[in-house]
Amino acid sequence: MTATFKAAMIQMRSGLSPATNLDDAVRLIGEAKSAGADYVQTPEMTNLLAANREQLFSTIAEEDNDTSLAAYREMARKLGIFIHVGSLAIKLSPDKAANRGFLITPQGNIAARYDKIHMFDVDLGNGESYRESRSYRPGEQAVIGTLPWGTLGLTICYDLRFPALYRALAEAGATMLAIPSAFTKPTGEAHWHVLMRARAIENGSFVFAAAQAGKHESGRETYGHSLIVDPWGRILAEGGTEPGIVMADIDLDEVAKARARVPSLQHGRRFEIAEPMAEPAHLHVVRE
Repeated sequence: MTATFKAAMIQMRSGLSPATNLDDAVRLIGEAKSAGADYVQTPEMTNLLAANREQLFSTIAEEDNDTSLAAYREMARKLGIFIHVGSLAIKLSPDKAANRGFLITPQGNIAARYDKIHMFDVDLGNGESYRESRSYRPGEQAVIGTLPWGTLGLTICYDLRFPALYRALAEAGATMLAIPSAFTKPTGEAHWHVLMRARAIENGSFVFAAAQAGKHESGRETYGHSLIVDPWGRILAEGGTEPGIVMADIDLDEVAKARARVPSLQHGRRFEIAEPMAEPAHLHVVRE
C-alpha cells in the first residue's frame, strides 16, 4: 500500500439545524472527493453548535437514531472514501450527551469512535464562559484508528492542550493526529497555530485539524483556520474564516524522516518529582 494520499479538511459554520448542517457538509465532502480526497475530516460539532442546553437536548438523538451519522455512513459508501466526522453531539441520557467523533470506512462501517476526554470549562475574561461538562460526559479512553496509509490518533479540540494524550497516541503507533475543533476566536488567535505545530513537532506526526469558522446562529464566534501540519511542523495547508475545503497531499514517509532526525519518542523516560529540599535548621537566611 502506498504511503501517500490526499487529505481534506472541511471547514464549517454549523448552525442550529442538523439538517442544514448536514446539507452543507455533504456538499463540501462531495467537492473534496471530486478534488481527489481519500480522507475527509469535518470539525467538532458537525451536526449542531448550540449554546442553549434545552435546545441541545431537544434536538440531538441517540447514536442509533442519528440521521446525520447514517447519512455520512451512506456517503462514505457512495464515494468510496474515509469520512472522519470530527464530532457529533450524541444523546446518552435526558441530561447528558457525548461529544463523539466517528471514523467511517469506504464500506460505510464505523472503524473507530472517540468521546472527547477533556471538557472545556473556562472563563475567558472577555465575557465568554463555557461549561462543557454541564451537558457532556467526558470520555475515558484514548482511541486510534487504522487507515490504509497509517494509524490515526483521534482527539477533539480542547484535548489539544493536554500533550500527554498525544504522546500516548504516538507511542501507541499513531503517525497522524486528528484534532477537529471549534476553537473560540480569542483562544484561536492566541494559541491555535503554535499548539497545532507543537503537537506535530513533539510527536513527529501529521496533524489534521478541521475547524468551525465565523459567527454562528448560537452567537458563538469560532476561529477557523483549519490546518494540515507535517511532522516537522510545517503548515501544508490552511483555511481562512469562511466555510470551505483545505487539502494537501500527505506522504507518510515524512514521519519516519522526522522521527529519525529527532528521535524523541525513543528517548522519553519515566521519572518522579523530587520532594522539595528542606532548609537546613542551622542555616540562618536573612530576607529583606
